[in-house]
Amino acid sequence: MRAWQFVGAHQPLQLIERPDPVPGPGFAVLDVTAAGMCHSDVGFLDGVIAPPTVPLILGHETAGVVSEIGPEVDGLSVGDRVVFAGDEAYAAGWTADGGFATKCLAPLTSLIRLPDSVSFVQGAAAVDAGATSYGGAVHAADLKAGDRIGIVGLGGLGMTGARLATLLGATVYAAEPRRETWSIAKERGVTDIVEDVLELAPLQLDTIVDFAGFGTTTAGAISAVRPGGLVVQVGVGRSEATISTAELTSKPVTLKGSRGGPPHAIKAVLDYMASGQLEIPATTVGFDEIPAALDRLRAGGVVGRLVATPNS
Repeated sequence: MRAWQFVGAHQPLQLIERPDPVPGPGFAVLDVTAAGMCHSDVGFLDGVIAPPTVPLILGHETAGVVSEIGPEVDGLSVGDRVVFAGDEAYAAGWTADGGFATKCLAPLTSLIRLPDSVSFVQGAAAVDAGATSYGGAVHAADLKAGDRIGIVGLGGLGMTGARLATLLGATVYAAEPRRETWSIAKERGVTDIVEDVLELAPLQLDTIVDFAGFGTTTAGAISAVRPGGLVVQVGVGRSEATISTAELTSKPVTLKGSRGGPPHAIKAVLDYMASGQLEIPATTVGFDEIPAALDRLRAGGVVGRLVATPNS
């Protein structure tokens, strides 16, 4: 198998070749068909996030075809289409080797069947972009039909979070300085869009979800949400933020962090995809383009998700 391996912060990914993985009891081998790229991958490379395991094959948004199964594996067959949704004990691209490879080893407990009507690219995007968006905009926000919610940042996560919120019957507003995303967001049900989160203040929204996390966006969300409202922090564009604790307490506002999604999030996202109600904007790149694609992600300006197709 071939793979792009992380060997340390501030060092380029290394292209390696190694023997194909062999599945032990309860494990399967996937031929990786799609592997999404995330800002957390850039965070590893830039030293902002420290993975618990080094060296490591990155890629935590993985979809593929089962090519081999080990002993004690029931309910799974060679040729099945799946997504790899690892938990903390065996997290692809975090505590275990992930999808920036032609093959990937996965425990049966971390595999979810991919509906035939959902592409591998969309399936890979559902694993993290979909689940994290659901976790922030729906689960952490305790979203209900009729709620009025603001979304900060219309990147791959924010765009998906906004769409999920509209599907659940919320009225959605957004703050995003990149105007090239505005028409896409409005096509997906966003009511109105402004450049800066502070411009949402007159709306007195119930909840604002910050998918950008650039410090000023967090502070701005606290200022813009209604008194007694909720700010959900998802994005970590910066590792620190300066906020007004006086404003946080005097309004008062609840500030809540969100990472990933609840156990049912991926299945919920895949169901929306299978019904045709949700599509995560995605651009595909080849296996050899993965390092350059991560550079593009670091530079900004990517609309939607970048997804590699290692076996295409």
